[in-house]
Amino acid sequence: MADTMQFDLVSPERMLMSTKAAEVQIPGADGDLTAMPGHSALITTLRPGILKVVADGQTVEFAVTGGFAEVSPEGVTVMAERSLPRGELTGSVMKDWVAEARQAHAEAHPTVADEAAKLLADMVAMGTHIGLDSGE
Repeated sequence: MADTMQFDLVSPERMLMSTKAAEVQIPGADGDLTAMPGHSALITTLRPGILKVVADGQTVEFAVTGGFAEVSPEGVTVMAERSLPRGELTGSVMKDWVAEARQAHAEAHPTVADEAAKLLADMVAMGTHIGLDSGE
């Protein structure tokens, strides 16, 4: 079995990373998971959280707001709704993301209000987890 796999992270704005990785920790909608070379194939939706990529002995972190990940034995492709390297996620950006989630929740049709509330809670939790004030 190979020691690394191909990893690609893209958002609508840009390709954020393309590298050979030893593991990828994914904030899946049904729980966190770690993909490694040879992992069984699966597709999962993402929840707001921190995506971690271990490559060349270093861990690189990205904030993601949603999207999906496709995992195969050969690699992982993440298509993020929005993503930033952890170092670029400032308190101001976090406040904007939480404000957008709050607005989506307020405008949500009652049948999707629970999903919007979960999105908002996950967004606030991500900011708290990495030590950024979301304006709560």
